[in-house]
Amino acid sequence: MTKSDLVERIAEKLDITKKEAEAVVNVVFRSIVDAIKREEKVELRGFGCFKVKTKRARKGRNPRTGEEIDIPPKRVPYFKPGKDMKEAVNRE
Repeated sequence: MTKSDLVERIAEKLDITKKEAEAVVNVVFRSIVDAIKREEKVELRGFGCFKVKTKRARKGRNPRTGEEIDIPPKRVPYFKPGKDMKEAVNRE
């Protein structure tokens, strides 16, 4: 499913225009991204949890030259599916 598919489905279900549905989707996505930037946990019960994980600095190797390099620490977004989502996916 793409973002446009989601917008279309919301517009149909709520009987609103696609433009209004797209605005709703954009506000939801932007709110999640903004909260994650502030390193807040975003928990949507039954769906899952978005948060930021911090990867520590480490040593790596350049695969071409074999030279050892320093890899700086970084923050990465992480999604953990909720119990209801896991169960829905695994139902037969």
